[in-house]
Amino acid sequence: MTRIALVTGGTRGIGAAISRSLKEAGYTVIANYAGNDEKANAFKDETGITVSKFDVGDAGACEAKLAELEGSVGPIDIVVNNAGITRDGMFHRMSWDQWSAVVQTNLSSLFCVTRPLINGMRDRNFGRVINISSINGQKGQMGQVNYSAAKAGVIGFTKALAQENARKGITVNCICPGYIDTDMVAAVPEKVLEGIIGAIPVGRLGQAEEIGKLCAYLASDDAAFITGATMTINGGQYMA
Repeated sequence: MTRIALVTGGTRGIGAAISRSLKEAGYTVIANYAGNDEKANAFKDETGITVSKFDVGDAGACEAKLAELEGSVGPIDIVVNNAGITRDGMFHRMSWDQWSAVVQTNLSSLFCVTRPLINGMRDRNFGRVINISSINGQKGQMGQVNYSAAKAGVIGFTKALAQENARKGITVNCICPGYIDTDMVAAVPEKVLEGIIGAIPVGRLGQAEEIGKLCAYLASDDAAFITGATMTINGGQYMA
């Protein structure tokens, strides 16, 4: 039976590349999205991947939607927690809303999405949880105390959950991308972007497909001995 994968924030940017890579690897993919119906439906039409709208930071909404999806499509054995937002600002000017929005979407969402699925994975003695952190969760970034804190929390979540579920055939791993050639990075002013690329030893931005292909490998049976790992894809910009 074809395994089912859920990718949060899976219709744009890195998430879209992950969704495509998992589909190419033979999985049935559900791509979650938060609000842009037009772009999500365009992604669905282009790829044939099912899209599902729900707020990954809302525990009740996740529990209800995931039960609905598993009832209609089948058990979800692979989850890629990719959804994330930024609300940048220096900490001494940061509002509670900026802090809480980022922590809720980027960190609490891992609980909201993974908790309703983990018992099914344990019952079936198979599961793959892949969490997308960031280079800035490893090294920190000025103006991103909220984002860096949340993404560092993703790494801790990964390590602890991996230990709890290793004997149940469930692997839990984390990917920390560096600067990836997405629409968000492309919008950075040219001189700033030149400085970013200049700080990357390989001399280029990463490609979203590179993240997607690593996700497809970590989801596979071949990666069964990899768990609790934090994998960096940043062109050598930060070596942990």
